[in-house]
Amino acid sequence: MRIGISGAQGSFSEEAARRYQAKHLNISQETPFSYLVSVENVLTSLEKGDIDIAIFPIENSNGGGVIEAVHAMAGHVFSIERLFEIEVHHNLLVRPGVKPSEITTISSHDQALKQCRMYTKRHWPTVELKEYADTAQAAKDLGEGAIPATTAVIAPAICADMYGLEILEGGIQDFKFNYTTFVAARNIQETA
Repeated sequence: MRIGISGAQGSFSEEAARRYQAKHLNISQETPFSYLVSVENVLTSLEKGDIDIAIFPIENSNGGGVIEAVHAMAGHVFSIERLFEIEVHHNLLVRPGVKPSEITTISSHDQALKQCRMYTKRHWPTVELKEYADTAQAAKDLGEGAIPATTAVIAPAICADMYGLEILEGGIQDFKFNYTTFVAARNIQETA
């Protein structure tokens, strides 16, 4: 069983895939994931047969539809096996030792920025907001020094330990109840 996810290691898509695997797949052990970062990559891999199941977000209760997913789904043929939700809590992560006064940019996936819009306007009105391909990828790149140390990222808490970052503030999503709906999809030929 090969599962492709639209996120990097530590992403909410990985969390969703783990939950889906535990609850809905009749397999004795967890299988490794293919971290394909974008929905386009996931659906392309599904069509090619490189993966058996695709897991990607389609909508958030506060941020609305995931535009990237809508565009990618329009160009691919697949079968939706299941829609399911997970609760999402965002965190502001920084490189160790970076002070709030040093932050010039906050980067994350478009959806995370939408879900934290009021927070960033209230607490970081002068900081540039920059879209990134994935929340966990932004955290990884910050931890590896691929983006400036004066950048903070909005990402899952697990990314702090995973990528050597610190949580500057946790639970920064605008609404306490914040759920993302994910799609578990299969190749249309497998379901025929």
